[in-house]
Amino acid sequence: MDARFLGITELTETPAVAVVIDVMRAFTVAAWAFGRGAEKIVLAESLDESLALKARHPDWVALKDGPPAPGFDTVNSPGLLRSLDLTGRTVVQKTTAGTVGALAVKEASLVLCAGFVVAEATARLLRTRAEGSVTFVVTGEDGRADEDLACAEYVARRATEPRTAAADFLRRAGESRAASELTKGVRRGVHPDDVALCLELDRFPFAMVAALEGSLMVLRPTREPVQSPGEESR
Repeated sequence: MDARFLGITELTETPAVAVVIDVMRAFTVAAWAFGRGAEKIVLAESLDESLALKARHPDWVALKDGPPAPGFDTVNSPGLLRSLDLTGRTVVQKTTAGTVGALAVKEASLVLCAGFVVAEATARLLRTRAEGSVTFVVTGEDGRADEDLACAEYVARRATEPRTAAADFLRRAGESRAASELTKGVRRGVHPDDVALCLELDRFPFAMVAALEGSLMVLRPTREPVQSPGEESR
């Protein structure tokens, strides 16, 4: 597998296979939403689109980055989301980087969205379905966010070298600017457990696949069980 690591603005063509990484916090939140029973997640282009979708579908759950806001049910925090019962619900998600990255590659034949919480499931899917070049979209800080780059590099290595250990990659993520800002309360809409939850390796046994369904980009979990090549390698 030939892995490329690009920021959103560096995408000059539609890749065949794209893995969009947002560790802190969009795709950790998405995984938690599925873990809490959500059926699907609609990745919105804008806050206005989120509110319009919510208006048309009052039973949908709308979330956004930052502090709570009128019309939105919750914010982009795994620590806050984990207490919600989302069984059978549709979630509408709009974030600063993660959803933007996924929408930037919406025409790709395979789009995966990932963080550390679904790393092994994502690598396993790449081992079975991806051939040739895979583009990892590093969404944070114009492609320089170390938590996203560390996760992207870990998943890429794990896809080809299944016994790759995670410790150094998790350390880099834990020392990242995003982790520091979340810990210090620089960002709003934060739970004290958010960083720890974003660094919880393989918390969920599914990968997350995004695809166009009509005019909407929709994220859904796979339901294939993950068989780890070796717990001791982590």
